[in-house]
Amino acid sequence: MPDRSTILETLASQRVELATHYRALDPTIAETACTESEDPDGEPWTPLDHLGHLLRIEKAFLGMSKLTIEGDSSPIKIGGSTFEERLAQVHRDNEAHLAEIRPLDVETLLTELDEARASTLDFIETLTDEQLTIPIPGAPWGDGTIGGVLMANAGHEKMHMAWVDEALA
Repeated sequence: MPDRSTILETLASQRVELATHYRALDPTIAETACTESEDPDGEPWTPLDHLGHLLRIEKAFLGMSKLTIEGDSSPIKIGGSTFEERLAQVHRDNEAHLAEIRPLDVETLLTELDEARASTLDFIETLTDEQLTIPIPGAPWGDGTIGGVLMANAGHEKMHMAWVDEALA
């Protein structure tokens, strides 16, 4: 598990990279479909949709982490009894979230992402080093610990930026 300073530095530097990357996009490109939705009934995703998805996941990882600290033994609230059913539910939930936020522009989404990241960083500051190493039951992200899952937001941002860049190339 990465130490506290590595987690904080990684989250901060990646957020700067993400904001710089998206502010450099031409506004018309930001609204151009570039990747297919993983929900069979979903619309193709734009770069803005990828940004909105990152917002959803940042909040979800924080929520799971808080529930874990509160003692919830099943903090990942995804319906379905099989991996395939849970994955399909995630894709449907992504689409529902994007439908709500599609009118938002880059600056609004970046502001909301900054607020979500501030909440993540504030939460990390409330935790002891030992609490950062607590596993989130069933978490496949990062190393599965609270600190690792929260830091996985940075890698998730890099991955989505790469997908957008590849699709727009």
